[in-house]
Amino acid sequence: MDFIIKPIAALLGKIMDYLFMGLNAIGLGNIAIAIILFTLLVKLLMLPLTMKQTKMTKLNGLITPEVKAIQEKYKDKRDDQNAMMKMNDEIKAVYERYGTSQFGGCTQLLIQMPILFALYRVFQYIPLYITNMKDKFIAILGDASNSGISKAEGYAEIMAENFKNSNVSDWNNMDQVITAMNSFTSEQWTKLGELFPDFATTITENCNALTEMNTIFGINVSQLPVLGLNITIIIPILAGLSQFISVKITQARSGGAMDDEDNPAAASMKMMTMFMPIMSTFIAFSCPAGLGLYWIATAVFQTILHIIIDVYYDKIGTDEIVRRNIEKRNKKRAKQGLPPEKIAKNATASTKKIDSIEKGKQRIADLEAKKAENDKKMKEILDSTKYYKSAKPGSLAEKAGMVAKYNEKNAKKGEK
Repeated sequence: MDFIIKPIAALLGKIMDYLFMGLNAIGLGNIAIAIILFTLLVKLLMLPLTMKQTKMTKLNGLITPEVKAIQEKYKDKRDDQNAMMKMNDEIKAVYERYGTSQFGGCTQLLIQMPILFALYRVFQYIPLYITNMKDKFIAILGDASNSGISKAEGYAEIMAENFKNSNVSDWNNMDQVITAMNSFTSEQWTKLGELFPDFATTITENCNALTEMNTIFGINVSQLPVLGLNITIIIPILAGLSQFISVKITQARSGGAMDDEDNPAAASMKMMTMFMPIMSTFIAFSCPAGLGLYWIATAVFQTILHIIIDVYYDKIGTDEIVRRNIEKRNKKRAKQGLPPEKIAKNATASTKKIDSIEKGKQRIADLEAKKAENDKKMKEILDSTKYYKSAKPGSLAEKAGMVAKYNEKNAKKGEK
């Protein structure tokens, strides 16, 4: 997986670097601002995938009832392999009629996953991708052309002894050292200057520049958020809250399909309602605040874009969505020399048809219940007629006897 993520991270890191250089050129060289704008840019670049996902959610509202009806039809034939194959073919035909496939939503997620992991990598190792930042660390550490603390005698041993909690396995590995130093507290920077007094001025100057780059509204995005009365705690809180609101809004606008307990997507969405905010809060506490800021920006932009896309698809309607899907599929089929697929006559009619079938079943059930009730009453009448028979069937005597016995029976009831 790393061989896929690394090149994507390198590309995204290069975009981030250019963006920061542009901001720096106009006097806004701040990492927090760069993270927010970069997140928006990535979301816009991923807009086609987001639109496909939202479109699939819309279509699922129509597809799910039809699929459920097919599954209901075969529910008593689970052990019949031929019946199950036929059921799968019918379900596949439903998806094809709407111009999509059963794995349409999965494809979008599979494409997005490497991008999301690459983004995480960029924000986790942000000073390695932004040239302006990296240059300042190199000025402190030194390289082949410049002297720095890494050239001092016993440098690696001194660093290992005094910065044991920096998660650096090799103090001669510049990438590891730069990543660790980016999260140094002011106390650690002061200590670094004391340990290498010959480079104290260089350390102070570049530390001040890096702090200015990383700080916005009093929050240093290179630092880990701290529990307690500290302004950095607002990052994890907002990360969890923004994710919760984002998932809830997405779930609310997904319609009935997300309320169906038998729908796997609905179950996933309900799980995500709790899982995503908790995960976001945890990550925001365990990583520099810049990563938490990325989670917040992602949730906000994702929610806004989802609402806009959802309203757009509501406006054009499901019939138009299906028509465009089929049109696109037919272009591909034409290239393969295959005949075109038929466009569903009316996408919404499928749902109406399901509803009418359900209503028809209910009416039949009501009629059967009413018939049973009438049969019961008729039986009672017939039984009472037998009770009153005493003379020749159809004769006046029989009728008179029936009336007499009827009156007699009612009189006895009255006495009771």
